[in-house]
Amino acid sequence: MSLLSDLVNLNLSDSTDKVIAEYIWIGGSGMDMRSKARTLNGPVSDPKELPKWNYDGSSTGQAPGEDSEVILYPQAIFKDPFRRGNNILVMCDAYTPQGEPIPTNKRHDAAKIFSHPDVATEVPWYGIEQEYTLLQKDVNWPIGWPVGGFPGPQGPYYCGVGADKAFGRDIVDAHYKACLYAGVNISGINGEVMPGQWEFQVGPSVGISAGDELWVARYILERITEIAGVALSFDPKPIPGDWNGAGAHTNYSTKSMREDGGYEIIKQAIENLGLRHKEHIAAYGEGNERRLTGKHETASISTFLWGVANRGASVRVGRDTEKEGKGYFEDRRPASNMDPYVVTSMIAETTILWKP
Repeated sequence: MSLLSDLVNLNLSDSTDKVIAEYIWIGGSGMDMRSKARTLNGPVSDPKELPKWNYDGSSTGQAPGEDSEVILYPQAIFKDPFRRGNNILVMCDAYTPQGEPIPTNKRHDAAKIFSHPDVATEVPWYGIEQEYTLLQKDVNWPIGWPVGGFPGPQGPYYCGVGADKAFGRDIVDAHYKACLYAGVNISGINGEVMPGQWEFQVGPSVGISAGDELWVARYILERITEIAGVALSFDPKPIPGDWNGAGAHTNYSTKSMREDGGYEIIKQAIENLGLRHKEHIAAYGEGNERRLTGKHETASISTFLWGVANRGASVRVGRDTEKEGKGYFEDRRPASNMDPYVVTSMIAETTILWKP
């Protein structure tokens, strides 16, 4: 008699050419990820070869019940680390039956910005540092924390090692390897300042692919925490008080910034970001005012300042960039629950297309 695990791990290629495609999209809250699977007749490597599909938008807060059909457009393909073999994950965006992007489809507008000739010529690179918190599912309290109580103060947990300092490493490592298997350009992981909080980095990725890869990395993490029976939080300030919040620091450079003389381009780009500070903050994640207090390695949400090697600034420039006279900078304002399509395209628009 087969065990359930034996059936889950069946290798389909032993008996059929058919593969399973898991279509992934973003639900009505802007952070709830949804997915469903369909059978394909054979392996597919180009999203243009995949059929469009539909779902009930009234059940995701994206359409009224009397006209509930929403259409999924496949946009990016990744290998499926859960089913393995030739099976795939498919990142999609969502449209009305008439072909109009629905209001929660942030990818569509981002793609228009990234396809602008002036932006495409600059080959914008992104590296996104995604922080998140692992919670005990039934009590909604960070893993490793005594229920209803608190651990010792922050200090030993950042990049910490040991049973009393690092909580959830098996989940984090499983996610790291699953992302590499899937083809996500994940560049590292580390334990964060607050115990039970971790970070992974995606990039360097070019243009719209940064958003696709971060969303798929989030999806894979959701699936792994589901298996582990642990809740996943992207709240920018999950625990009030003297505890670090969770951000999604976004590292950015253009071709001009990476070339000789790029530091002057960087300073002009940062000046543009400062002039549109309020507009960016409004688009950088819900609840960010609880995180951007001027404490815990943040700048105040109401002010814009930048500096070299300053983690209390809105925008940080690295020492290497200053020394080399070219490189990248880090926008430290985005919250952990930001939409990477919105943030990456907005940074490109403000620094390349917008003229003060």
